[in-house]
This record gives sequence, structure tokens and C-alpha cells, in this order.
Amino acid sequence: MPMETGTARQGTTQVLNTTVTNTPSTRPDQGLPAFYTQLASGLAALYGRHCEVVVYSLHQPEGVAVQVAGGNRQPGAPMTDTEQQLLAELLSSGKERLCLTYQHLSSPVRSLLQLLHDTAGDTAGVLCVHLDLSVPLHELMADLLPPETERPQASAENFSNNVEELVTLTVERTIETINADPYVANNAKNKQIVTTLFEKGIFDIKDAIAMVSEKLNISKHTVYLYIRQKKRDDEEEVSSSNNQENP
Repeated sequence: MPMETGTARQGTTQVLNTTVTNTPSTRPDQGLPAFYTQLASGLAALYGRHCEVVVYSLHQPEGVAVQVAGGNRQPGAPMTDTEQQLLAELLSSGKERLCLTYQHLSSPVRSLLQLLHDTAGDTAGVLCVHLDLSVPLHELMADLLPPETERPQASAENFSNNVEELVTLTVERTIETINADPYVANNAKNKQIVTTLFEKGIFDIKDAIAMVSEKLNISKHTVYLYIRQKKRDDEEEVSSSNNQENP
């Protein structure tokens, strides 16, 4: 609502014929938690230079921008006619957010409007995100994909299309990890690889033993031997633990 001089008092602001309860303040952004403005900057950085993110305070009838990221407008600017129309639609729907694609100045725009609340839970502002879809696709993708030199290394998490691929990836990465471990003797690496794969449950999958045998260039009987030894060691460990608990 409009800022007033003198003592602040509780009141209501008429926003596009919809009543929003709030508390008048000496600053239009007062009552909006600081993380809302931080969120605006983060969203603009995420979606790139063709995205505009604005946080509006609804403490004034026309709405006033308290944070602008990625656009040409400045803090203090009022809501555009289109934003006011979208906000009216959002408020009349009784929902918390509105996400849609529409034509603006002959260009398609993907927009998100999200109501913002103050610490008391009252509606105090609105977050507007506008993504210009008229720009060439390669420009949009250039913002979403960082330069090759800045891309992080591939995640170690596996997303496999089928079980066979999962087994293959797990076996190959386990072999690579064990072979690179200087604390595992060369003559013990195959056994350690089989033991590690057993702990991962790989041998519960059909044909995994044959695959590991082929990858390690050892017989399937040797793989079975290492598995039996691992099971025996586990049983002895459990037995020893039980004996210590029940002397």
C-alpha cells in the first residue's frame, strides 16, 4: 500500500480489485524476507541473459519492483500491464502460482508468477519470471550449457538403461578403482575386485559371474572361489561378534 507518514497502522491494500492484507512500512520491501531477492538473482543466473526475474512488493497498489535481475528495468519500477493482468488472474484463481506461455509484443514468453508471503504468512509480494522464447535455440542453450572448460566432471552416479549396462559400468569402475589403489597388492587385486563386487550385490544378477570372469581374464571357478572365501570370512566375523556379546 502507499507509504504514509506518521505512525504505522494495520491496513489493507487493494491490488487489482483483490484485497491483500499487509502492514504498511517505510520501505516497500519491508516484510519480504531477504531470501526472496536472493532467489531472484539465482533464477536469473540459472536461466541466462534472456530471462528476467522481478520481485514486486504489493505494499503499493500498482506493485513496486524491489529486486530486478536479468532485465532492463530498475528497482522502483511498477508492474507492467501484462503482469497486472496475470496477477489478477492468479489472485482470482485462489492459487499460489501461475505458469503459462503467452504472446507479448509478437514474441512468445514463458512466465511464472509466484505469490510471496511475509513472516506473518500474509501475501506481501509476487515473484515474476519471464523467459523470452523468441530467441534462437542455440542462444538459449548457450546460457544453459557452460563452456567446456567450466563443465564439472561427470557424476559417478549411474543412470543405466538396462541391467546389463548397470553391471558392465559397475564392474568396469570397480576394476579401475582397485587397480589404481596402491595399497592393494598386484597379486590380490582380482580377489579384492570380486570381493567388492560381491558386497555391491552384483553377483545376484544373472550372468554377472561370467562377465566378471571375462573382464578379469580368470576362470569362473576362481570367481566362485573368491565368493566362497568372502562368505566364509563374513560368517566367521559374525560368529566372532556373537561370541564376544555372549561370553
